Amino acid sequence: MQVQFTQEQETRLSQFARNAGMEPEAFVREAVLRVLTEEEDFHAAVRLGIEQADKGELIDEAEMAERFEKILRG
Repeated sequence: MQVQFTQEQETRLSQFARNAGMEPEAFVREAVLRVLTEEEDFHAAVRLGIEQADKGELIDEAEMAERFEKILRG
């Protein structure tokens, strides 16, 4: 597979790769794999949520707000 980038995109990729101590091709491969993994994880979480909702395993609004607060606080 080949991907075409504009000159500006290639320049930016090269700069990021250099800053990461990598060759641009390796940097792009790693970035794509990271995005694919994140997408797979996200879709798996959505499927799980749908399965739980289908089973009636839901939480109320107050508990959801509490969970978001914990996430935001770290």
